[in-house]
Amino acid sequence: MKARILIVENDAALSRMLADNFVSEGFDVRCIADGNLAVSKVNEYAPDLVLLDVTQPRRSGFEICTVLRSRRQTPIIMLSARSDRRDKLRGLGAGADDYVTKPFDLQELVARVRAVLRRSRPPAERLTLGRITIDLRTLQGWDGPDRLDLSHREFELLKYLAERAHKVVSRTELLREVWGYPEAPNTRSVDHAIARLRRKIEPDVHHPRFIHTAHGDGYCLTPE
Repeated sequence: MKARILIVENDAALSRMLADNFVSEGFDVRCIADGNLAVSKVNEYAPDLVLLDVTQPRRSGFEICTVLRSRRQTPIIMLSARSDRRDKLRGLGAGADDYVTKPFDLQELVARVRAVLRRSRPPAERLTLGRITIDLRTLQGWDGPDRLDLSHREFELLKYLAERAHKVVSRTELLREVWGYPEAPNTRSVDHAIARLRRKIEPDVHHPRFIHTAHGDGYCLTPE
């Protein structure tokens, strides 16, 4: 499943540019122009992150941020032409996770969004898959009483999927975040790694119980 971003921006051209950019980066995006609709839209859309412009038609983004933060823990990044230190402190004090001043570099904004999403996601520490137990802090695994032989990459892959359990994670995202490729190459590395991992953790590799394939999209982990 793609990470969802709600853009609250009353500049139509900027909103469209941000939406197009984040869609191309693999996000699911919704846009609204009126911050007063932000609370209801967050309840309806359940975004993973809100990009909130400070300048809103009826009340400031600072006020909207305070309201959103009082009701949900959804990460918020504020966008503003105000670069004064006091405004940044006010935004962070209202509950924003980051404060980005205009004009900004789009690639840097994407990087900041990814960083905030990583910080907001609780780290997976322990994973149970049937009789398999994996400690993701110490990178040790057991199949019942027997030690499980997993590579460092396999531990990292399991950890990434575990932190997004029950969500489809694309091959492109795995290549970028686990393999470290800045751009997804034409490779079957993810598929081969999943196949090796299944042989180690699945009771029946032909009928996977824990790592499921979303054809054309990626993989989904369903731990017990």
